[in-house]
Amino acid sequence: MDRDANIARHLPRMARERPDQPALKVPRGRTADGRIDYLTLSFTELDAEVNAWVRRLQHKGVNPGDRTLVLVRQGLPLIAVVFALFKIGAVPVVIDPGMGLKPFLRCVRKTRPTALVAIPAGQLLSCVFLPSFSSVRSRIWVSGNTVARCGNGRTGPTSPTDDFCLPRLPTDLAAILFTSGSTGAPKGVCYQHGQFAAQVEMIRAQYGIEPGEVDLPMLPIFSLFNPALGMTTVVPEMDPSRPATADPAKLVQAVQQEKVTNSFGSPTLWGMVVSHCIENSTTLPSLRRVLSAGAPVPRSLWENAPRVLTGGKLHSPYGATECLPVSSVEGGTAAVGSFAGACVGSALEGVDIRIVEPVSGVMTADQLQRMLPAGRVGEIVVASPTVTQEYWDEPEATATAKVADGGGRLWHRMGDMGFLDADGRLWFCGRKAERVPTESGMLDTEPVERVFRIHPQVRRCALIGLGAGCPTFIPAVVVETVSPLEPGAWRALALELRALGKTQEHTSNIRHFLQHPAFPVDVRHNAKIHRLTLARWATNQTAVVVS
Repeated sequence: MDRDANIARHLPRMARERPDQPALKVPRGRTADGRIDYLTLSFTELDAEVNAWVRRLQHKGVNPGDRTLVLVRQGLPLIAVVFALFKIGAVPVVIDPGMGLKPFLRCVRKTRPTALVAIPAGQLLSCVFLPSFSSVRSRIWVSGNTVARCGNGRTGPTSPTDDFCLPRLPTDLAAILFTSGSTGAPKGVCYQHGQFAAQVEMIRAQYGIEPGEVDLPMLPIFSLFNPALGMTTVVPEMDPSRPATADPAKLVQAVQQEKVTNSFGSPTLWGMVVSHCIENSTTLPSLRRVLSAGAPVPRSLWENAPRVLTGGKLHSPYGATECLPVSSVEGGTAAVGSFAGACVGSALEGVDIRIVEPVSGVMTADQLQRMLPAGRVGEIVVASPTVTQEYWDEPEATATAKVADGGGRLWHRMGDMGFLDADGRLWFCGRKAERVPTESGMLDTEPVERVFRIHPQVRRCALIGLGAGCPTFIPAVVVETVSPLEPGAWRALALELRALGKTQEHTSNIRHFLQHPAFPVDVRHNAKIHRLTLARWATNQTAVVVS
């Protein structure tokens, strides 16, 4: 078995192979002529910065295997701290603080970290809620984007001892990354070093990424792949905990100024960027590819992106924290406009996808074999080198989410509904937990919502169930309009939505509509709609009922 699986080994390799290539660019203001002023570190300097963090962490008593909670800003602190932890064999624990205080503290208690690397706000939080952080014995303070060695962006030469990188087996625990908890309690996904390595190779092969490219990652965790891929990371000027508030003009300036070739961001973010570009007659020819995921890419973004990405394409990879990537679809596919669901493309090399009869509770190996024919909607299960083995300290959740097939392979239940078409492409139909059982049959969210999203006054919509649900619900659609509507205008819109619903068999019985001012969405992407939250809200609302 390979004993050199430590994902951090790629950084010193890049420092040897491409020592002067910029590895990281962190915005720190504007120059006199309005250009973005960046703190720039080469791969050699970034590796030296990571090594400085290795010494600091070891001095503070962080040892191999120590679970270390990381609460730092995106960019230099995140990359330097996480790679330093990888190098010494410690296990970074990454929890999205935007999930809310109670779930966040629950995640901390669940993982019982022995070390905390945090900005002052994080350290203060740990003191205020000390019982949740009682396992922490080492505290390491982080301030801003300053570098550890001398704080001026120049790290200087390293000594031979700085090349330390603890050998790790592919099966060794590398990190604990928490899910967003969009349809349940957030869970800690246990990543092994071998799974990170498999992700890097699958992404490189699928999208043809080459060393020397420039990336603008709008989800900070994706910047951790860049040293292995040989890409320069340009940190975007945005609050990653509130992506929907980002200024698209700043993102566009970064792409143009730094000649960015690659970017990952949610459909919400890239919808904002593309709209800004179209409104200002701007194109982004340097971009070879944009990866957009976290929620289905809306039809409008597929249609408008080619007007802006004149030198590249929009891609939408499908996956989950527990298994990423699974499949990918690119702009131009004929499936974009279908009401059957969202086409998420063909499986990546090494990934097997099955559609099986939905199962409540634990799925057995026999049930895994009950595959549905092409075109039939069922539960999506996946086997891949990137399938994670377990959740941290969640044996029941692990048993429910994972299925051993008896032949040595472990499959992950995605928690999604979908189908495979005659060409083997995967179609996403919605979260299993958000299906609505009705008198006329089971409704999946994505095929229903696509019918109503085409109305120009609809910004977002969500299928929910009204009533007690024993055993069925009354199907209803909640609408977030482009602009608020008065009662008369809202009823007129409901009439038009009812007319749209009648055009498709699966939406012909939907007669109940509700208006909501601003949908609850996930903090990670600001794109996943919390439909179960909307369903609870709707219990105290009066729907417009259209005959």
